[in-house]
Amino acid sequence: MFKNLFLSLLTVFSIQGVSAQQNFLSGFPKGFAPKEVGKDLAYHFIDSRHDLYAARWIHYAEVCTWNGALDYALKAKDQQLVKLLQRKFEPFFGREKALLPPMNHVDYNMFGSIALKLYQVTKDNRYRDMGLAYADAQWNVPENATPAEKAWSEKGYSWQTRLWIDDMYMITVVQREAYKVTGDIKYIDRAAKEMVLYLDELQRPNGLFYHAPDVPLYWARGDGWMAVGMADLLRDLPKDHKDRPRIMAGYLAMMKSLKDYQRPEGMWNQLIDEPDFWAETSGTAMFTYAFIRGIQQGWLDAAEYGPAARKAWMAMVPYIDERKNVTEVCIGTGKKNDKAHYANRPRNAGDFHGQAPYLWCSAALMDK
Repeated sequence: MFKNLFLSLLTVFSIQGVSAQQNFLSGFPKGFAPKEVGKDLAYHFIDSRHDLYAARWIHYAEVCTWNGALDYALKAKDQQLVKLLQRKFEPFFGREKALLPPMNHVDYNMFGSIALKLYQVTKDNRYRDMGLAYADAQWNVPENATPAEKAWSEKGYSWQTRLWIDDMYMITVVQREAYKVTGDIKYIDRAAKEMVLYLDELQRPNGLFYHAPDVPLYWARGDGWMAVGMADLLRDLPKDHKDRPRIMAGYLAMMKSLKDYQRPEGMWNQLIDEPDFWAETSGTAMFTYAFIRGIQQGWLDAAEYGPAARKAWMAMVPYIDERKNVTEVCIGTGKKNDKAHYANRPRNAGDFHGQAPYLWCSAALMDK
């Protein structure tokens, strides 16, 4: 009798435990609901001005924000927002065509990702053709390529390879979208092969990544590109793909280390392992996104990582000001082997580097 009672209670507690784990990523209070937060940020993006490189071409951070706004619109089933995003893009086929980035740099080519996402919504071949041109240009070596660029291509990698951790979002995002549009395995193979190279060359024994081989510092947003890049690539990579185990191992190692370095209130610092540095929002949002995806996909144990993901989201949202701008966003940052360089970086409110990953998190948390 007592044994049966014990087993019954154990079953109840187990069911409650599963339910509690599922609720880590839902049931947020007013003001923190992902649909509410995402709507504010996405409609704010519609009214924003273009972010340009040297007043010439669309900046990758704007593309990242565009991707997040579209993901949110689709999850929220907000057709008005989808149409507004299409309308915002339409001038690139005409009067704003000069703002399209050239297809000669890893940061520029990722522009193709938003065109490919819009094709999946509209089935308008103008988007498809534009996006695939950017995706293919990452592997089609131009005549004026340097010997080093040609050498990367001869090994099967993108000629735009440079072994900067940012690349593992910039390259993989456009190749993944090309794979989803065409079903052609070459695109996801490209992304996976490139990711394995970067993991083998750049990941440290603790799972994190230096900003550069000659800059042994763990800069939050730099590491964030790897975290998001791995999480998204693993979602699209076929289960039997030969590179999946290596990428999963790199992802899990990074997630474990990030959980250890999370601040008690939920944020991560500008330099991840420096406890006296300031809390930085773009890196925090990227790490939170990688946690959310891992929990949803079953790669991360919900009981272990769910509280960390929820705590991070609850800490992130108050950094959005009354103008719907994410604050405490580190501006674009080149490498420098100097901690003071990172400690003293200006912080922008409304910088697309921060708006984008907040939108990614909002959309991800709306997944059922």
